[in-house]
Amino acid sequence: MSESYKITLKSVYSQTVPTPDGVQIPKNWSLSWHQAATLEALRNPNIDVVFNTAMTGDGKSLAAYLEVLQGEFSAIGLYPTNELARDQETQIQGYVEIFQPENQPRVIRLSGADLEIYAENEGLKKGAAIATLTSQREALLTNPDIFHYLHRGAYIIRGDSPDKLWGKIDKDFDLFIFDEFHVFAAPQIASVINTMLLIRCTNRRKKFLFLSATPDSNLIGKLKKAGFRCQEINPIDKNKYQFPDTAEQEQQLKTEGWRQVARTISLNFIPLEPSFKASEVWLKENSNLIVEQFHQYPGSKGAIILNSIAAVKRLTPFFQDILQPYGLKVGENTGLSGKAEKERSLAADLVLGTSTIDVGVDFKINFLIFESSDAGNFIQRLGRLGRHDGYEKDGQEIKFQNFTAWALVPNFLVERLFQGETPPLEVNRICDRPTFHNIIADKYRQINDFRGYYKRWGAVQSFWLCYQLSDRTIKEQYAQSREKFQKACQEVFDSSLKSVAGRVSGWAKDWQALSGKAGNPIAEDAYSFRGSSPLQCGLYDLTEENEVDRFKTYDLPGILGNLEIEVWTEAAFIRTLKETVARTGQPIAKGRFEHCLAFMKLRGYREERLNWKFTYSGDLQPIADAWKVQVLKGVEIWQPENYWIGEINKRLKKEGLVCYVLCHPVAEVRMRLRLPMHFQIYPISDQYSFHDTTAPYAIAFGQSALLLDTLAYSFKSKGDEIWIG
Repeated sequence: MSESYKITLKSVYSQTVPTPDGVQIPKNWSLSWHQAATLEALRNPNIDVVFNTAMTGDGKSLAAYLEVLQGEFSAIGLYPTNELARDQETQIQGYVEIFQPENQPRVIRLSGADLEIYAENEGLKKGAAIATLTSQREALLTNPDIFHYLHRGAYIIRGDSPDKLWGKIDKDFDLFIFDEFHVFAAPQIASVINTMLLIRCTNRRKKFLFLSATPDSNLIGKLKKAGFRCQEINPIDKNKYQFPDTAEQEQQLKTEGWRQVARTISLNFIPLEPSFKASEVWLKENSNLIVEQFHQYPGSKGAIILNSIAAVKRLTPFFQDILQPYGLKVGENTGLSGKAEKERSLAADLVLGTSTIDVGVDFKINFLIFESSDAGNFIQRLGRLGRHDGYEKDGQEIKFQNFTAWALVPNFLVERLFQGETPPLEVNRICDRPTFHNIIADKYRQINDFRGYYKRWGAVQSFWLCYQLSDRTIKEQYAQSREKFQKACQEVFDSSLKSVAGRVSGWAKDWQALSGKAGNPIAEDAYSFRGSSPLQCGLYDLTEENEVDRFKTYDLPGILGNLEIEVWTEAAFIRTLKETVARTGQPIAKGRFEHCLAFMKLRGYREERLNWKFTYSGDLQPIADAWKVQVLKGVEIWQPENYWIGEINKRLKKEGLVCYVLCHPVAEVRMRLRLPMHFQIYPISDQYSFHDTTAPYAIAFGQSALLLDTLAYSFKSKGDEIWIG
């Protein structure tokens, strides 16, 4: 095993408080300080927005739904992943059973697939299905994507008034909860600000609650600028956490009513070369560590969280073979895992996953091995460990004996943390969480927060909402609201909606000239929540056991590098899907396959990543010199050993792709602009650089292109006019 650097993280205790008057909680329960403070803030008529920054594992969910559990109050919870929404649904239903409130709040969870299947089964349009499912519910758990599109008029039909759905839903619910909000980037934050402004200008006295251990300062600043009255509930600042050094101190805190929310963790840093398969190789070479963990501490449960889906897919069978003789179950949980596999994985003895499991899902584990790509991601993943004393199996309570983590990190981070004259960390030392989190945030890779996005692109969404408020069916009713909304958006995004309207109409004209069609691809990407994916493909996954879960989507760049596939036709894909539904009697949502570039069968995962790049048959220099987001036709893929790429290229080169092109190689752009690890930017060559070993240009598509546009000015040479957003 390579050298490891070990530190100990102290346990965390959270202060509990006497139950406020008139609040009903179960016998022998007590509220944490932050839970009571959140309830008080939500009840305060002078506060609109509450930020709860309590630490991971300290019961932020209960803080959010406590008022719903008290009686006549309803909330919408918005979760960035379906896994998290499913996890929260279980938790909230558990609270309803324990609290036994008189009115028995009704809880419903709604994902895009659930909505599509329900509408199809009931013979309803999606808008009517949403209206039915959301009426008479006290807690609606969904994702911010549905919430966004609902307010953008995506589920209504021609002739309906734009407020047909949101008008009712915004009135019916008192509180809007945004959970794990730190995982979102600038476009999603801009969308939420726009939607909140729309709700505030068309409704009175609605409350908003953000739950995140690491809140976004851009968001707080912008909401205050818009005139929202904000309150932050920050237990660290108020000394509502204690980090005891000894068992006696722990005992003393328990006696005084403090509650343990995180256990002591032994954390080992494993320095690795920052190469593509370093973690995977280390895990295979050190698999005995995991066997030893189960052997030495029976009843252990563990998780391995990696950055690459392909790595998880290759390692899962490897660990299944090793652990099967011991009667231990291994599960996987990634963006390409089927729904049934994901649900099963959380009960396995060892689960391997990617970011699908590090966002808020409540794990009962006592050891964790994880990769990370930046400071926020490191803290998020480490937060999965040490939340529970044990778990229940076959009716028996199994207690964990210790909590251990191995962080697989680039060697430069270990140098920054442990070496030099006054290193911030020392081997075998003990550290409390807030101090440790600050050190990681200071020394690990800082990623770009794209703050220029709000001014440059945020108001494009505002323009669209304003335009809808001018619809003839509601124009008079919302005349004052529209004026207030327009003024607030211009203030927050520091933009004039009139000049935005000019830009939008310019893009439409350019598109008409390029394609001969009506439409506005650039504006559509700016209006959208996560952006459209012009490179998404339909996959029929032959490696998936559960046949209903075999129908998936995945982006072409990921397929080119990592998957072994066979090209298929759309007709055969859809026919197989319909046959599977008929045979199994289980519905499969098919809306996500409507705009796929191609369809294929997934046969397996490659051991080595294959090389490929985008190419363009003309000259890219004038396109890069334009320094702007534009729509490009004629993009293809070069991958010489690939027999099926010709089929894809026939379709791809006809597509008008929203993109941004920079005249610099991808590696340089990534490094200089501090782009997040999964930022979608790729190498591209033109007719003059086709044979260059490294493609001299970088291209980003869709929403990534809009984000890149806000940073690209830093590449302009001194002589050029510099645009600063």
